[in-house]
Amino acid sequence: MKKIGVLFGMENTFPAALVERINGMNVAGVSAEFVQIGDVRMAEPCGYDVIVDRISHDIPFYRAWLKNSALCGARIINNPFWWSADDKFFNYALATKLGVAIPPTALLPHKEHPTGTTERSMRNLHYPLNWESIFDYVGFPAFLKPFDGGGWRDVYKVDNREEFFRAYDQTRTLCMTLQRAVDFTEYFRCYVVGQDQVHIMPYDPRAPFHERYMRNPPDYPKQLLDRVRRDAQVLCRALGYDLNTVEFAVEDGVPYAIDFMNPAPDADLHSVGQANFDWIVNAVADLAVKKATEPAAPATYRWDSLLRGD
Repeated sequence: MKKIGVLFGMENTFPAALVERINGMNVAGVSAEFVQIGDVRMAEPCGYDVIVDRISHDIPFYRAWLKNSALCGARIINNPFWWSADDKFFNYALATKLGVAIPPTALLPHKEHPTGTTERSMRNLHYPLNWESIFDYVGFPAFLKPFDGGGWRDVYKVDNREEFFRAYDQTRTLCMTLQRAVDFTEYFRCYVVGQDQVHIMPYDPRAPFHERYMRNPPDYPKQLLDRVRRDAQVLCRALGYDLNTVEFAVEDGVPYAIDFMNPAPDADLHSVGQANFDWIVNAVADLAVKKATEPAAPATYRWDSLLRGD
């Protein structure tokens, strides 16, 4: 019997619907359940053939358990090794190399010295920084945001250098990026499953949270949607994520990818709506069953071969 486990935290609707959907498919020799973890011993199998991970980014114990499980043959959605190493600034640079539109983005040092360091730890850094050069490159308005954060935590919109410094003073020991704001006319949030299936969701980040997924969107040019779909696939294939959301802000007809490190994306029925919820449940169920029933391929990281042009 091939066993699929769902590892999750506080969310309710998606994990239960996913388990119900997989079991309802009645695939011979395949079953799904919520993950159960007891004592964890090194280099011993976890009892699951496929694990859908929804929470390990918040809980290091789960991340270590997933890595041990992968070592012993479990297939993890998403790869816990790459997810542990990934960050948003690298993703912006990678996307630029791959021809995906990214607003000008600069990496900034910590405002305060990280714990256990002093000014002597930063002797390789120019001080003071040439802030005017950074501002000329990025431009205003801009967003100041953590280089590896999520959930809109510690994100500041700044319209000028004075607002920037007030916000930067609040970032403590966080490593931040400064990215030009996109004056968008359209905005899309895309589920990408299996690095191939793309579900484009018109989205309005300026609306109240419960109204952000647009229920009655206008018609969009086919050329625009085709590029959004293609760029979303390119990014997820390069990064190796089997489940992700990619967000595009469209300015002057150009879709700028501004957020695409969401390997445990929001899939709650009450926020995404019934139609989007049904799509993601079905797509992830199909992917998990496929991984459980097909021979495993060696795990690889695709971005290096793509940069070489292979």
